[in-house]
Amino acid sequence: MPLARSLSVTSLSGLEDWDEEFDLEDAVLFEVAWEVANKVGGIYTVIQTKARLTAEEWGENYFLVGPYVESNVRTQVELIEPTNPILKRTIDKMNASGCKVYFGRWLIEGSPYVVLIDVAFTAWSLDRWKSELWENFSIGVPWFDREANDAVLFGFLTAWLLGEYAAQCEEPPHILAHFHEWLAGLGLMLCRRRQLPVATIFTTHATLLGRYLCAGKVDFYNNLAEFNVDKEAGDRQIYHRYCLERSAARCAHVFTTVSQITAIEAEYLLKRKPDIITPNGLNVKKFSAMHEFQNLHAKSKNRIQEFIRGHFYGHLDFNLDKCVFLFIAGRYEFSNKGADIFLEALARLNYLLRVNHSDVTVVAFFIMPARTNNFNVETLKGQAVRKQLWDTAQTVKERFGKKLYESLLVGQLPDVSKMLDKEDFTMMKRAIFSTQRQCQPPICTHNMLEDSSDPILNCIRRIGLFNCSADRVKVIFHPEFLSSTSPLLPMDYEEFVRGCHLGVFPSYYEPWGYTPAECTVMGIPSISTNLSGFGCFMEEHIADPSAYGIYILDRRFRGVDESCNQLTSFLFQFCKQSRRQRIIQRNRTERLSDLLDWRYLGRYYISARHMALAKAFPDTYMYEAQDPTSSSGFRYPRPASVPPSPSLSRHSSPHHSDDEDERYDEDLEAEKDRVNIRQPFPQCLPNMPKWGRLILELSTE
Repeated sequence: MPLARSLSVTSLSGLEDWDEEFDLEDAVLFEVAWEVANKVGGIYTVIQTKARLTAEEWGENYFLVGPYVESNVRTQVELIEPTNPILKRTIDKMNASGCKVYFGRWLIEGSPYVVLIDVAFTAWSLDRWKSELWENFSIGVPWFDREANDAVLFGFLTAWLLGEYAAQCEEPPHILAHFHEWLAGLGLMLCRRRQLPVATIFTTHATLLGRYLCAGKVDFYNNLAEFNVDKEAGDRQIYHRYCLERSAARCAHVFTTVSQITAIEAEYLLKRKPDIITPNGLNVKKFSAMHEFQNLHAKSKNRIQEFIRGHFYGHLDFNLDKCVFLFIAGRYEFSNKGADIFLEALARLNYLLRVNHSDVTVVAFFIMPARTNNFNVETLKGQAVRKQLWDTAQTVKERFGKKLYESLLVGQLPDVSKMLDKEDFTMMKRAIFSTQRQCQPPICTHNMLEDSSDPILNCIRRIGLFNCSADRVKVIFHPEFLSSTSPLLPMDYEEFVRGCHLGVFPSYYEPWGYTPAECTVMGIPSISTNLSGFGCFMEEHIADPSAYGIYILDRRFRGVDESCNQLTSFLFQFCKQSRRQRIIQRNRTERLSDLLDWRYLGRYYISARHMALAKAFPDTYMYEAQDPTSSSGFRYPRPASVPPSPSLSRHSSPHHSDDEDERYDEDLEAEKDRVNIRQPFPQCLPNMPKWGRLILELSTE
């Protein structure tokens, strides 16, 4: 099933502005999600980073709606009185009727207004609302599913809020409500059922059934048309959740999803084709370090090297200057996130590096939170030993410096044999003896609660990567989110990513993929797949992604073993790059940042909102889909200079020598790339037949 070109847009400087402007003075936008001021997963990042752009567009008429979680409100929200008189009357009326609704500003960039609803306070209405849900939609929610119960409470309270707001308006209101994911979907369904004057948008960031099916190790994408969705959802005891998600998608005026690969999935599982693709962006300014990002990489890499020195004390028989740091990070879904294929590829890479007598050592980090009870004692000891060695070296250095200084003061060259006395040698010998180790460096930095059944540890036992001296690939499993306050690896995630050389995300199920996107805006090359939204987006907008440090692994049309071999090849070729080649590649990767900026990708949310307003209020708003050929942006070409991959090198590429003094003008290289930027094939309308697309493509050649 080939992927069609989506309606998403690239984002290069020089892209024409859209002439799509609506009069929003009389309209109000409510954006509803369970992750407003409540971090659970990736939707939190979407809403948080997009808030500034949306607040600039809607001003005082933009309100985020989410659950009231006291621990989050204390640190993220400033509670204030509602500034909108209609909303103030609405909240007062709801509070007087037995609800607890709070209003404030979310303390993030853009400072958007938030309406937070305490779902627990109205739990006494749960049975009544469940009965209404069954009578109106024939959806039954079991008592033991707490998350679904919260969705019922949140949905009815959200619909109550929107209905009350409409009732408080003196003139017919133009309300737009954007609902994210199934947890917020019931509010949308009730708005349509009660025929409220509300234009509705539903965005699915990942389908429930798709995530469950992929976790079950089925051939998901090649059998989408064959699944009995009702039976599959029932077998997994999520039928009620699936019904809420599917009903919300079918009821919405406008249905959107985050990538073309998820659009195909939604069409088969939710039985509706998305009206528009709304790719996820980032606030690139947050990560922008101008030309300093190479220096930031060096500083962060040095901090990672310090951790490595402690972790591998007693077995530090490899050159850290010829060490390549790889990492995978995200939710601990062993197969969905591709940790299984990554480990298998590391085992094959280890063999290739050994048989080729490579002097490169690879350290692969797995940053995936799991159940632990504390730090591993051996890991903590390693960092203590490293610190002790550093203190010893500093003491000897000070004593040596003092003797040298005194010798030079009297006008004599120092006698080197007398610069270090017996006490100094004793201190150094004791420090050396303290580095002796009777065991291998640990794989896991923490004590796992389920060590014997942990998928990553069991896979490592099977492939035999135990951090032995003979191994050229070392593995470190860090089952905890990174934090600058950690006594083990005191680095924030952003700082850690900057210090690595390559992010590896060979996901089988990844509707978008923020981790490779974050790598890109920080100038770090990454590996993703053609089953991730990010990978498909980059394939669509870059003529030669690997030349820009974006490696796309084929997991759609290849078997597991073939995909593993391709991933091994990517890793092996990356390890063969010289330092200069990696610098060139990082520069190119960082230049793709604008592709992922909300300043450009946010316009697809704008388009979806305008489409919904036109459908709900046709007498007031009109919407015509723009000609894709005028706003499809640009397609990044292959770089003017040959890409820095050794396997693809030609006569003009960097030499395969250790000479790092070869001149390289980054500004000149960037200008060459910009000059060669060309527009892609015109993006066809969704209903255009294949022969029509073929004619358009041929006409542009």
